[in-house]
Amino acid sequence: MNQLNLSNITAQTPSISSSAMLVELNISVWTGRKFDKGVSAEVAINKQADNNSGNYNKKLFPNNPTFDAITKYAGNARTYHYHATMPWSDSGVRLLTTAMYFDYAKEISRMQMEFDALVEDFLKDYYNLVQSSQVKLGTMFDATDYPDVEDVRAKYRFNVRYSPVPEVGDWRVDVGNDALKELAQSYELAYQQNLETAYKDVWTRTHEALSRMSDKLSGNNKQIFRDTLVSNVTEMVDLLDKFNVTGDAEMRKAKDLISDALMGITPDALREDTYLRQETKSKVDALLKEFSW
Repeated sequence: MNQLNLSNITAQTPSISSSAMLVELNISVWTGRKFDKGVSAEVAINKQADNNSGNYNKKLFPNNPTFDAITKYAGNARTYHYHATMPWSDSGVRLLTTAMYFDYAKEISRMQMEFDALVEDFLKDYYNLVQSSQVKLGTMFDATDYPDVEDVRAKYRFNVRYSPVPEVGDWRVDVGNDALKELAQSYELAYQQNLETAYKDVWTRTHEALSRMSDKLSGNNKQIFRDTLVSNVTEMVDLLDKFNVTGDAEMRKAKDLISDALMGITPDALREDTYLRQETKSKVDALLKEFSW
């Protein structure tokens, strides 16, 4: 088994295995939709269209808040997951910093329990909801569209999996030193590209938050905006710190400058004070010019 010292190859690549981990979130929900061949054919006939011109997919639980709440909550969980992590690979695995781990683990565990509770509420009332759908669907109702409750349970899943970030130079395979070196260099390049993608995501989010603030602060009239106009940017200050797994100087600089620019700024003050809006917009615009987003 060959083992090659790759310290020279990886010297310029920051190791993040001690400051971050990989996390994968898998959420599955039942779509609750069913292709209705008969209705599709009927529509085609009524519209004098070809039989293959379109499909009608009916909702098995139309306008049902108990069923819809699960899908909505799954979307909220995914949104939080994407917000609290950074992209890492095309497979969907994302980078979670150790600085974010405890907050993430606590929140995603809470969301998992809430998701499971919503599923149980739906399953407990499943057969009553099927009967309710019969009334709403009329002649489109087909009892065979509805699986057994345990089969429905299997359609819902909420799993979180953590794994370490592999070290760039840890290769122990019997392929010969030349091939081993080539493999390590290939992985190092992918590793670096993944890190650059992760940081680009952070910069993009920061730029978008600042750009939205700049747009909303335009004009001299009292602006109508939500409190999140400010909180979205101040939250990015926190993330610029917690996502900075390599101690990037430019990211530290951005965090400090944004923090200083918005120190003491509140949404109410911006709404009421024209001069403060203009001054804050100038600071935000200067920040947008400062960095290569």
